[in-house]
Amino acid sequence: MPARVENLGTAPAAAYRGTFAPAVPIPVAGGALPPGWEGLYFPFDTPLAELRPDGSPARDGILPEIELPRRMYAGEDTVFHAPLRYGDRVEQLASAGAVVEKTGRSGRLVFADISREYRVDGRLAIESTWHDVFLEAAPEGAEARPPASAPDGPADWSETVALDARQLFRFSAITFNTHRIHYDLDWARDVEGLAELLVHGPLLRILLLDAVGRNDPHLGVRAFSYRSHAPVLLGVPIELRGRRTADGAEVLAVGTAGELLARGTVTT
Repeated sequence: MPARVENLGTAPAAAYRGTFAPAVPIPVAGGALPPGWEGLYFPFDTPLAELRPDGSPARDGILPEIELPRRMYAGEDTVFHAPLRYGDRVEQLASAGAVVEKTGRSGRLVFADISREYRVDGRLAIESTWHDVFLEAAPEGAEARPPASAPDGPADWSETVALDARQLFRFSAITFNTHRIHYDLDWARDVEGLAELLVHGPLLRILLLDAVGRNDPHLGVRAFSYRSHAPVLLGVPIELRGRRTADGAEVLAVGTAGELLARGTVTT
């Protein structure tokens, strides 16, 4: 299990706050990171020579090398045992989880998990499982399957965001994410078959958690399960919609036609 150690300085959080969450208090030493903001730390560190053509890691010392040309973030499951604080010396332990091969409408698929533990003084603070999917090349001229509609039902709160290229660039810079689908429009169009740059799934995960914190600040987040359902493209308005449930809350990212883009489940 590869281990990395980082002192959680305030700079990554301050950069994120100034770009996406200006209403969150300014990060200060000793303060607690909001849920999800652990994703701003331990940026990708795969050497350039070990990247795939799309800019994602090929050989990261965790997953076996998977000979499929496209790699996408599919979701993440996180349990928050204790808050991380700015100034903490945190050890991150990463290991490969399940690797499952399937065949779908678009051909061969490989689903691969990476498990991460965040420990402070040997005590487990956060454990998270990152889900990736590896795909064959996008068939030329193929049309994507229409996304499912968001579930019906009243929302307790709703707000709308539309991200621009500056924000995508900054999130890539904070996390050292070199996937070309987020900044290379020719790649996004010609190789991935998208009309625009793709909004990072890990970014949308944090934005949904941030929205929960703004609109339901007294809701404690013990666990968060996030799944991507459809591509979220640059400049397209996204409705963040939340409602209380018996166990916590459900939060959705919904497109302009009512399509379900992503879903998060908060457990308290």
